[in-house]
Amino acid sequence: MELFGMLAFVVALLLSVMVHEFGHFITARRYGMWVSEFFVGFGKRIWSVQRGETEFGVKAIPAGGYCKIEGMSPNDAMPEGEEDRAFYKASSGKKLIVLGAGSFLHFVLGYLLLFVLFAGVGTNQVLPIIGEVVPNSAAQSAGIQVGDEVVSINGVEVTTWYKDVEAIRNSQGKELTLGLLRDGQNITITATPRLTDIDGTERYVLGIVNITGLKRSGVIESASNSFKVTKSFISESVKSLAKLPEKIPALWGATVRGEERDANGLVGVVGVARVSGEAVGSDKLTPMERLATFLLIVASLNIFVGIFNLLPILPLDGGHMAVAIADELRAFLARLRGRPRPAPIDVTVLTPITMVVFVVLACLTLLLLVADVINPVTLNL
Repeated sequence: MELFGMLAFVVALLLSVMVHEFGHFITARRYGMWVSEFFVGFGKRIWSVQRGETEFGVKAIPAGGYCKIEGMSPNDAMPEGEEDRAFYKASSGKKLIVLGAGSFLHFVLGYLLLFVLFAGVGTNQVLPIIGEVVPNSAAQSAGIQVGDEVVSINGVEVTTWYKDVEAIRNSQGKELTLGLLRDGQNITITATPRLTDIDGTERYVLGIVNITGLKRSGVIESASNSFKVTKSFISESVKSLAKLPEKIPALWGATVRGEERDANGLVGVVGVARVSGEAVGSDKLTPMERLATFLLIVASLNIFVGIFNLLPILPLDGGHMAVAIADELRAFLARLRGRPRPAPIDVTVLTPITMVVFVVLACLTLLLLVADVINPVTLNL
């Protein structure tokens, strides 16, 4: 099962990359740009088919994919008669939409996966089902039994236990009327909470311990929760990227000196795949809990990748977006001075900077790869 989980993650990652590239493809075509290739994988061509002006296909190394938009710089040769369809000739607004579409679809995919999690699979919550009755408690005196499901408190329907339980805690010791579901039958019991010291805090309790399990949410609640979690993931991704430089020394220590790996530190693709495999293969989780954990991992990864691609550094999409914004700023300043619009920035001029960034990212990727292999992060599931 663990191997299956790792393979499932690889497939999910590959599909996520292609969704990213599809964002570039569909918006570039929408604005009349020339898209010559759309391939899954890299390296040697295994299979392809021509559809209109675009060649779709599969290459030998399944490490992602790409969408080739012609005319990314003024020096790129365009087919005769198609010069105006070059990417660099498009307006800055269209460039930004095409470049940002990949990350946007990562966010959309992450949101949809979270929606499936909330509405279709469910999230781990404390359920209104009694798993234990504390001896000599108010619950035992009232006749509450293990397996009873609390369906109402003082006539108010129980929908979300972590909220509804406040009715017990705020009872001030007054008698409560509990609607219970026992062996398929609805019964009513009265019970009076007792003031009890819980870890140094006094609160009114009945003396019941509820079970936990997966619970699905309604469509509207799922949509709202998915938005909140997506927003939270975006915020945490930004914070993680901001703290990335300070986490590299710890990663180096874990890789080279064998120091303990920080579970909240940097993790590469291999590490995430291993964690996914561990989650899917865990005997401590039910099949649905495994699926829920897997969906959460893939959703969070998509949102992180979406944010990462927006970093204003070449060769990332965010770097090309920064160039497009710089083009527009130069044009604005030229208008203020009564001068004609300057020629678009040739990104090939920035190749040395691009290569430096590429080498840095490649070194970090290699370091993460080694760390994930020799000193992996585990969930202990």
